[in-house]
Amino acid sequence: MSEMDDLAEILTLEPIEVNLFRGRSPPRTLERIYGGQVVAQALAAAYQSVEDRICHSLQCYFIRPGDPKQPVLYQVERSRDGGSFSTRRVLAIQKGEQIFNMACSFQKPEQGFDHQSTMPDVPGPAEVTPELERFKASIPPGHQWLTLLERRPIEIRPIDPVSVEAPEPAPAEQKVWFRARATLSDDIALNQIALAYASDYALLTTGMRPHAVSLFANVQTASLDHAVWFHRPSNLADWHLYVMDSPSASGARSFNRGLIYRHDGVLVASTVQEGLMRQR
Repeated sequence: MSEMDDLAEILTLEPIEVNLFRGRSPPRTLERIYGGQVVAQALAAAYQSVEDRICHSLQCYFIRPGDPKQPVLYQVERSRDGGSFSTRRVLAIQKGEQIFNMACSFQKPEQGFDHQSTMPDVPGPAEVTPELERFKASIPPGHQWLTLLERRPIEIRPIDPVSVEAPEPAPAEQKVWFRARATLSDDIALNQIALAYASDYALLTTGMRPHAVSLFANVQTASLDHAVWFHRPSNLADWHLYVMDSPSASGARSFNRGLIYRHDGVLVASTVQEGLMRQR
């Protein structure tokens, strides 16, 4: 089974009852469910309750760590269907307890004013070393993290990476190229769900850069909340540039922001996340 088969299986939910779905994790994972997976599955569940409307924003909270060995139940609440907008609330449940909740809004396609920020001028993805090659050079073979990276359905190429073994202080900003490892259809909903899945990669590490720590250092990290605004359609099989910064860290929390551009410079999404960043 390929990485994209894994992703397709993750994003395909099992209907149980009206507004109730079951999602599962891939067999190869860490001790807790990757946050982007829960966001993507919750959005996939919400999309089952709307027709002819496109998600324009979602905001969510991570409440408890998810157990990848257990399925996740997604309960969709149909909050409102208006003339132009529909609002949904999604609860993710494991072992009878909420592990996550999300509010999301959908809109009928509509024309209006249009402007956007300009994508930074950066080296293209062909000029940047893939993240997996960097990790293979610095992490001993057989390490669990490396095995998971090899199966990751999203290819990542950091433009200005820091060392994972011996990081040095760096500005609280980073830029990363990413794309799905295989072709996706042009379905807007599917690509939004896949983009939501990818949007949790790298964002939290932005706030770690000034403090010379990495995910392999003695630091505890976890996503606390996450928000995505979808501006324009895209196909995740194409390269996207993730431009991130972290304007503040305090109280063992890091606040991080991101802009996601298509390779042709079109701004397709914005993200915001606050995460736990605690020195052990």
